[in-house]
Amino acid sequence: MDTTLFLALGLLAQNLGLSLGVPGLKRPGTLFPWRPAPALGRVRRAWVIPPISVSENHKRLPYPLVQLRAFALDLGGSTLEEPTDLEIVVVDQNDNRPVFRQEVFTGQVLEGAAPGTFVTKAEATDADDPETDNAALRYSILEQSSPQLFSIDEHTGEIRTVQVGLDREVVAVYNLTLQVADMSGDGLTATASAIITLRDVNDNAPGFSRDEFFVEAPEAVSDIDVGRLEVEDKDLPGSPNWAARFTILEGNPDGQFAIRTDPKTNEGVLSVVKPLDYESCEQYDLTVLVQNEAPLLAAAPRAQRDQARVSIQVQDVNEAPVFQENPLRTSLAEGAAPGTPVATFSAQDPDTQQLQRLSYSKDYDPEDWLQVDGATGWVQTQRVLSPASPFLKDGWYRAIILAHDNASPPRTATGTLSIEILEVNDHAPELSPLSGSLCSEPNQGSGLLLGATDEDLPPHGAPFHFLLSPRFPELARNWSLSQINMSHARLRLRHQVQEGLHRLSLLLRDSGQPPQQHEQPLNVTVCHCGQDGTCLQGAAALRARGTGISLGALAIVLASIILLLLLTLPVALLTRFRQPSWDKGLLQGLQDDLRDNILNYDEQGGGEEDQDAYDISQLRHPSRLAALSTPLERPPLRRDAPFSRMCPPPPRVLPSSPADMADFINDGLEAADGDLSVPPYDTALIYDYEGDGSMAGTLSSILSSLGDEDQDYSCLQDWGPRFARLADLYGPL
Repeated sequence: MDTTLFLALGLLAQNLGLSLGVPGLKRPGTLFPWRPAPALGRVRRAWVIPPISVSENHKRLPYPLVQLRAFALDLGGSTLEEPTDLEIVVVDQNDNRPVFRQEVFTGQVLEGAAPGTFVTKAEATDADDPETDNAALRYSILEQSSPQLFSIDEHTGEIRTVQVGLDREVVAVYNLTLQVADMSGDGLTATASAIITLRDVNDNAPGFSRDEFFVEAPEAVSDIDVGRLEVEDKDLPGSPNWAARFTILEGNPDGQFAIRTDPKTNEGVLSVVKPLDYESCEQYDLTVLVQNEAPLLAAAPRAQRDQARVSIQVQDVNEAPVFQENPLRTSLAEGAAPGTPVATFSAQDPDTQQLQRLSYSKDYDPEDWLQVDGATGWVQTQRVLSPASPFLKDGWYRAIILAHDNASPPRTATGTLSIEILEVNDHAPELSPLSGSLCSEPNQGSGLLLGATDEDLPPHGAPFHFLLSPRFPELARNWSLSQINMSHARLRLRHQVQEGLHRLSLLLRDSGQPPQQHEQPLNVTVCHCGQDGTCLQGAAALRARGTGISLGALAIVLASIILLLLLTLPVALLTRFRQPSWDKGLLQGLQDDLRDNILNYDEQGGGEEDQDAYDISQLRHPSRLAALSTPLERPPLRRDAPFSRMCPPPPRVLPSSPADMADFINDGLEAADGDLSVPPYDTALIYDYEGDGSMAGTLSSILSSLGDEDQDYSCLQDWGPRFARLADLYGPL
């Protein structure tokens, strides 16, 4: 390179404070000492431009920094150097104040905390270069209450306690003024606030406001407040260190009183939890202790008034009468007569120091069964209580009695009278059923099962005892009774007896005290039975006995009937002429069509087996009535006829001749109408009971071997116009 060019560039560089990378030229001192020094070695020829420094916030603008227009070319005019970077360094100035991160810092610490206890930390920032003193911050407390209780670390900003004596009851909140400055405390500054709150501890014991309290309480009431006990505590209101707890130490052995804390006022509320009795004790003296819910600090002083005396004066009031036994339970026999004493349900007035009179009345007596003496409370019956009363619950009757005093205002007591109705054995057992049937052969069938019922309740009912009536010792020869269980027995035949209706008399006795017994009739029909042990009816019974009716026997029967009719007809004609009015009434129906008389539907008995409606034996010939009489020789009665009615009339004398038959029939009808033991002839009959057998048998069994088409009724045409109608009815069509 031309020496003149290098000299020119050297002069220019010297004037501009620049240097070229030419050997032999001295390089200026290092501007940035923190940069590593270049290693020694062969340096390529190049432009060497040192950094240019300029202060920030320069006020003369524009301010020229450098021009440079130098080119390094070879002899051929080619560029020998690449463009180079020009580094300009801005020099920092302290032009930014430090700034706190928040305007107000808060902290808490327990009162009485030891010195050095951390409270809170203040923090600030500075926008200047942190590598210079422009951003070197220092903290301090400009203002706090005297004495100085807090300090701040100038480097970290931590605030701590410096001495004892923090008392929340004296000062609860402390306000500090903080400062931060850069340039290590000598530069720009900024301020902030710190609010420090002391947390409460239980370092103050509660105490009563006075040594003794006086209250009044009414007697005979409970669950009422009668007074308040005021206490004082300097700790934080609403906290467990402030809340009071009361304890009754003396004067409350029966637990009549209790004290609870009012959470708003912290007062003790004295209440009566059990009724007081002025007559028993007129005044109570209590000793009460007060404490906090939270335990007291060991170093805290005790309160001077942590105990107080409470005097309670009992007020006398009118009290309601008191039943000594309530409810009162007693018993009474069933069916007690009016005027029977029940009990004395009296009360006492607890107001012994007041002269009062008591009176009594009924409040609840649904059956109006009882009578109460208003002066003494004496209770007695005024009518008979029905055992079927709906107000008898499980044998108990309940009534409510009131007792009143005559004070002003009057008071009333309510008493419950419970009366147990004792069961009395006043009913004899009843036989069920009242009739039945038995096989004539003793070894056939299972016998007749008999039961009994009793309206009395246990133990006056079962077991029942079944006996044949001792009044008829002959019954035991033909019949036997065997007990099956507590309420049933079985009747059997000892040997074969005559078939037909037999009337027995049974004696039934219960197990009550004293026992009740009742003799009752039993209608037993003895019948011929089949192989299954059941009674055979009508023709079946005849066939079972091997009885058949031949044509000769049938002829004898028909001849007997014709002879009877021939003998009866003259008597009837003679009677008609003698008694025209009676004949007209008796034979009025004969003037109508005979067919209509036969099919008369307005009188239907219980069937041919209804043995209780009428005496079937009356249909038989008078000469056979004696042979077919019942074994006990008692006239038959209907099942629905009461046995307590008067006895039926004695048997009538049988007619001695056919001429007396009409009078016999007429007298029989009149006797039936006048007999109170059986319904009259023209009354409504029983249709639901058909009996257990028929003494008359069945008419179809007479000619069971012949059909109706084999009968010849043409001979009836010769008997007169009355029988001609019958012949037309049953004759061939």
